[in-house]
Amino acid sequence: MKVLVVNAGSSSVKFTMYRMAREQVMAKGLVERIGLKEPRLIYKRHDGLEFEEPAAVLDHEDALKLICDKLVDPEVGVLSDLAEVQAIGHRVVHGAEKFSGSVLIKDDVKRAIRMCTGLAPLHNPANLGGIEACERVFPEVPNVAVFDTAFHQTMPSYSYLYAVPYELYEEYGIRKYGFHGTSHHFVGEATATFLDRPFDEIKLITCHLGNGCSIAAINKGRVLDTSMGLTPLSGLVMGTRCGDIDPGVILYLLRKGMGVDEIDNLLNKKSGLLGVGNFGSGDMRDTMNAMEQGNPGAETAVNMFVHRLVFYIGGYYSALRGAEAVVFTGGIGENNIPIRARVISRLGALGCFIDEAENQVMGKPAVVSTPESKLKAVVMPTDEELMIARETIGVLDRAD
Repeated sequence: MKVLVVNAGSSSVKFTMYRMAREQVMAKGLVERIGLKEPRLIYKRHDGLEFEEPAAVLDHEDALKLICDKLVDPEVGVLSDLAEVQAIGHRVVHGAEKFSGSVLIKDDVKRAIRMCTGLAPLHNPANLGGIEACERVFPEVPNVAVFDTAFHQTMPSYSYLYAVPYELYEEYGIRKYGFHGTSHHFVGEATATFLDRPFDEIKLITCHLGNGCSIAAINKGRVLDTSMGLTPLSGLVMGTRCGDIDPGVILYLLRKGMGVDEIDNLLNKKSGLLGVGNFGSGDMRDTMNAMEQGNPGAETAVNMFVHRLVFYIGGYYSALRGAEAVVFTGGIGENNIPIRARVISRLGALGCFIDEAENQVMGKPAVVSTPESKLKAVVMPTDEELMIARETIGVLDRAD
C-alpha cells in the first residue's frame, strides 16, 4: 500500500510518500511560507535527488496540488498516477478526550477536531484545513486522523487531573492532555524491539528533546504520566517555552499591567533557552556554542535544561517503580552528545552510568550506558511520519 502522510501547519504543508510494503520513503518535503512572502517548495526523493524552488501557492489546497504535481512529475516524481495513493494519514495536534486512538475521518470526526480548536488554536484549524484540502484533491481516498494527544489518553485520572475544583474539568475540560504522543509511542515501541522486549511488558522513560520538549513515563505500553499539560507549555525547559513555573507568576504579571496576549507570547515565544540565555537564540546548538565561549546566560540555560530533565527522569523512575531504560529522541536527544552526557552523569543514583565511547553516536539506535547499568540509557531516533503511516494502515485494516 502507498500512503501519503500530511502534516499541515498554519503556513506550511509537510508531506511524506511511503511504500508501506517495505516502509520505504519514496519522497518527502514541504511547502513553507504559505500565505506569506516568497513561499517555497522543498522536495527530496529516496534516491538522493533534492531541490528547492519558489512555490506559487496561496493556500493549503494550492500547496497540496503542487506537491501532487511533483509526485507524478516524469522527471522528479515517484508515482505514475495519483490513483496510486491508497490512503492519507494526517497529524492532528489535539483530540482532547474525544479520541484515544487514530480514526477514519468522517464528518463527525471533523466536527470534533473543530470543537477542540480552543485547546489548540494554532494547530487544529491548520490540521483540519489540510484534511479538507486532501478530501477535495483525493475525493475517493480514505483519510485517517492520528492525534498527538491520543497515546497519552491511557493516563490514570490522578495523573491527568489538576488539583483545582472538579467542575473546571467537567465544564471546560481543564486537565493534562500531553503532546508529542506519536513520537513517544514510536520510540517506545522501537526501543522495546531494540531491547528484544515486548512493548506491553517493559517500563520506559522517553525523552523527546527538540525545540519543544516533553517526557513520558510508559508502563507496559500505557502512559502513566507526561510533562506537557493542557497546552504544550508545561514541563521541561524548551527552546522558547518556559516549562513549569509557579502559576502565581502569571497573576503577578497581570497585576503589573501585562495583558493576557502579552504574557502568552512571553511564556511561549520569549522564554526557555532563548529567554534565559539572553543572546538571541533558543537553539540548543547555539546555546552550547555560546556557553563554550563564556556566555554566563547560556551556561545557566544549559544547566536549567539539564536540571529540569533530570528532575523529571528521577520522578518518573520512582512513579514507575523502576524502569528498564531512559530513551533520548528528537533533535537534541538524538544528536547532542554533550547534553546526553550531562544528563546521564546525574543518574548514578538510579543505576545509570554513561559509556563515553558509546555515547559518541548520533541519529541511530544505541545503548549509551555501561553494561552494568541497572537503568539503560538508549538513543532512539523518532519517526512520527512512519508512525502515522502505520496507524493509517491499522485503522483501515480494522475498518475492513
